[in-house]
Order: sequence, then structure tokens, then C-alpha cells
Amino acid sequence: MSYSLVTDLINLDLSDCSEKVIAEYIWIGGSGMDIRSKAKTLPGPVSDPKDLPQWNYDGSSTGQAPGKDSEVILYPQAIFRDPFRRGKNILVICDTYTPAGEPIPTNKRAAAAKIFSNPIVAAEETWYGIEQEYTLLQKDVNWPLGWPVGGFPGPQGPYYCSIGADKAYGRDIVDAHYKACLYAGINISGINGEVMPGQWEFQVGPSVGISSGDQVWAARYILERVAEAAGVVVSFDPKPIQGDWNGAGAHTNYSTKSMRTDGGINVIKKAIEKLGLKHKEHIAAYGEGNERRLTGKHETADINTFSWGVANRGASIRVGRDTEREGKGYFEDRRPASNMDPYVVTSMIAETTILWKS
Repeated sequence: MSYSLVTDLINLDLSDCSEKVIAEYIWIGGSGMDIRSKAKTLPGPVSDPKDLPQWNYDGSSTGQAPGKDSEVILYPQAIFRDPFRRGKNILVICDTYTPAGEPIPTNKRAAAAKIFSNPIVAAEETWYGIEQEYTLLQKDVNWPLGWPVGGFPGPQGPYYCSIGADKAYGRDIVDAHYKACLYAGINISGINGEVMPGQWEFQVGPSVGISSGDQVWAARYILERVAEAAGVVVSFDPKPIQGDWNGAGAHTNYSTKSMRTDGGINVIKKAIEKLGLKHKEHIAAYGEGNERRLTGKHETADINTFSWGVANRGASIRVGRDTEREGKGYFEDRRPASNMDPYVVTSMIAETTILWKS
């Protein structure tokens, strides 16, 4: 079969001959970072997750159930337009349950949804902006895109927000992902090249409550699919290359309704104080291998020391100049690693700053 024929078939518009649509059910596997998916044919278009059927999969093949009782149930939670199949076809973010209806241990969304549905949290209209950094790797050698195999490029400096074939590696993947996310309905707010060559960032937000996690996971799924088509590997490792190279984080910008109103700076300072008192608990939940990144160098704070400052990228928490000047706004938690679970991080920040009584 010729490649052009395959491309034609992939791009077939089914709407001329059928009402049926394809729903790609997406979930998180046993490692907490392995995104899985499979497709189901639906009789017609669906726009509300509540109208989608539950489904199941073999949890023994994803490290989420024993072989003698392997069925895990998928609960549809959020719908996005499918940029790969297009038309009326959809991507469906799901979470995972036992047949008895209990969230399985790797289902972090269910606990987050409880926090965000708390009336006190809901009333604060929590806004998040997540800066997802990632590294593109050459598939067969597991080495950053654009780097000489087995060797190193020139030192950091020319690569951040750069242009040029000798500085920016993988822009076609990054731009394809950007447009695909916009098509899908994800509130992706920007992209940029990062400090280490072969490393990039996209930003999702502002998003409210649980939708922040849904959108970040959908954007990660789309990124993996785009990179798959390009024959490139995506790494969310927080320190993919040891030495004098920047790590990869997922800085999380956060505000509540109280922080965004006049006098909000005082609410922000109280929230930061609470985060400092819960520093160890947050670090433990902010991504595996984060100790390799949070060294106090390369625009990070030391993992063992909590700090905050205005416009300080070497602090745990950064408050922007605009927030300081206006006396209200948001702050940035710079501790989360690139491989963090956005359901865990967003809900934990809300729980600590709003619900916890210090």
C-alpha cells in the first residue's frame, strides 16, 4: 500500500457516509506517566462526558490490576476535539475504577475532584496556569534532539527562545502540537524554546479547578502522538542530562478569587506561609526524581529549603512584579517537576492554601 493512499485513508471524512464518530478513550497507566488509549465507535456525536458509556481495559497489562481480576473501568470525564481524526471525532479523558466503583490507587483525579468540589474551594474559583517543560529525544539513542550523538552542544545561553537551525531543534513538532491543542479546545496559552537545547515548554491556562489537570493530560497525550508521528521521543524527566544543563519543571501559577481582589497580596502571603509549613509534603508529591533538579542551581531553589521572593527565579515561590505593584494577583510555585501529576499538584495547592488551618 502506498504512503499517499494511507494518508488519504487517514484523512477520510466519514461525515458524508455515516453518523458514527470515533471516541479515543485516554487514561493514565500504572507508572503514573504512561498515557494509554483505545478507540470506540459511537452511534453519533457526543459533547457531554455524561452521555458517554463507561468502558473497561485489562489492568494487568498496565500494572494496575492482578491477572486473576484484571478488569478496570473507565469513567469518561472530559471531552476534547480530536485533532488527528478531526470531524466530529473526540478525545476522552477518563479516570479509573474497580468494577465495584472504587477509584484504583493510581486514580489521582478522583481525590482531586473531591477537593475542587468542596464548596469553600469552589467559591474561591481557583485559577491555574501550568508551564509544562519537556525534552525531545532522538528515538534510537535516547539523546536530546539536535545534540551530536554521544557528544554535547555548546554551553547554554543561545538556545532559550532561540531561532536558527543550530539553536532550535524540533520546532515543527512544537508548532504542530500548539495548533493541535488549540483545535482540541485546550486553553494552551503559549510555547517557547527552553534553556537547554532540545527542551521546550508549553503553557496551559488559565484553567479553573479540575479542568486544569484534564487539559494538561490531554495536551501531554497530543504531544506524545505528534512526536510519535515524527519518530521522536518525549521525555518528562526532571533532569534528563546531568551536569551544567537546566532541568525540566512544571511551574504552577495559582490564584484564588480572594487573591485577585483588592488586598489580595495579604491572602497571597498567608497562602505562601502555609505552603512553607507543608514544604516536605508538597515536595514528596511534586514529581519523582525532583531532587536531581532542585539543587539551588539552574534557576531552582534547593529541595530542602523553602523560600519565596518577588521576581526571584531561584526561590520556591515567585511573586511577580505586577502582583506586588497592584497588591493582588497570583504567585508561581516553581517546585513541581515536569513529570508531576497535575491533578495532585493543583488539588494539593488548593487544599493547603484554602482548607488547611495552620
